[in-house]
Amino acid sequence: MRRASWALAAAGLLVLTACAGPGPEANAGGAPKELTVWIMGDSSAHFEQLVKPFADRSGIGVDTVAIPWDSVDQKFTTAVASGNGPDVLQIGLSKLRTFADSGALLELDERTLKDHPGLAAANFLDGVAGFATTDGGDPVSVPWVSDTRVLFYRTDILADRGLTEPPATWDEVRAHAKVLAGRGKGRYGFHIPQWDNALPVIMTWTQGGRIVDAAGAIDFDTPEFRKAVDIYTGLYADGSVPADPDFDQVQGFVSGVTPMLVSGPYLGGAIAAAAPELDGKWAVAPIPGGAARTSLLAGSNLAVWRASDNRDGALRLLDHLSQPQTQLTWYALDGQLPVTKAALGDPKLTSDPLTAVYAAQLADANPLPPVPNWDGETGKALLDTLNSIVLTGANRDTALRDLYAATSGTSAG
Repeated sequence: MRRASWALAAAGLLVLTACAGPGPEANAGGAPKELTVWIMGDSSAHFEQLVKPFADRSGIGVDTVAIPWDSVDQKFTTAVASGNGPDVLQIGLSKLRTFADSGALLELDERTLKDHPGLAAANFLDGVAGFATTDGGDPVSVPWVSDTRVLFYRTDILADRGLTEPPATWDEVRAHAKVLAGRGKGRYGFHIPQWDNALPVIMTWTQGGRIVDAAGAIDFDTPEFRKAVDIYTGLYADGSVPADPDFDQVQGFVSGVTPMLVSGPYLGGAIAAAAPELDGKWAVAPIPGGAARTSLLAGSNLAVWRASDNRDGALRLLDHLSQPQTQLTWYALDGQLPVTKAALGDPKLTSDPLTAVYAAQLADANPLPPVPNWDGETGKALLDTLNSIVLTGANRDTALRDLYAATSGTSAG
């Protein structure tokens, strides 16, 4: 079954979801019957559909508020300062350290979770459980969805240029991309999103390197990172990637302008929705490698606001969202991978060739370093450095020395 067919299965899975999780019971103690949930993104429509069975069964209303990704930090900071937050909020893994350190999230220790077996750590993928603990070691969030990065490629366009297999190494990516860019003016072979600070980190991992030293601090000054820089800048030097910062990766892939790129499963859903006529003309493959083929472990967690006056309802909602059938429904609705072992191992997923690649890649994936404000500081410094080299012609050696100095010693623990 191809990823596109999952949209057809959503309605049936919603019926199953209505039966998942804790059974019907009145809202205990006369607690408020509505929960406010912050979901990150531009739309809450899919999430509202996902939680409707929970609301119908429990009698607890769910008011879903979509927070645009570029407003997340400001919204959270304001909520912490005022004390007025939601009952439940979604947190991207790269922001967990910062959010956990705020003191605004409820500690989800064993006592708090004892009546919610769906939230037991053993239910989740080993790599995602245990994120964002307090100084005392108690978690302040639970995994919700997982994500990784793989290579997307247009099988039809590659075959037309005599490329019958996807590139397995970064050297092959460059070679394939040169051939594809040779199709003519305005055609490229690969796309590098200039906002994606994970890609150069992945490139470093695949060279066998790390960006965190033995003392737990950020360290870009390594031979493996410099090899990653060679790959990144080389694709631009070859003329194989567009330099436009506003380039749309979905349209670039659908149109064939950029027939290869690295992205997550959400892109598969976007492609299927935008161009169903391309079904069978594109595929995914593991991340290109060198010394390793390690990709990104990303995704989102869910947390409960410490000051919530409906903690029980919030925890019941988290339990519902962790049920395998709920997780499968969310993948059908929104294209985000499950994070529970039962859901990710379900035959409905494992029989899908695209999902099989995603799941296999998750087995060899690392999270970004848990530094405070990765996106706004360390990750931003990394992108600013690389983009200055490839877009404005900054001196490579000088730019890298400045990056090393700006980020050296940043704690990643």
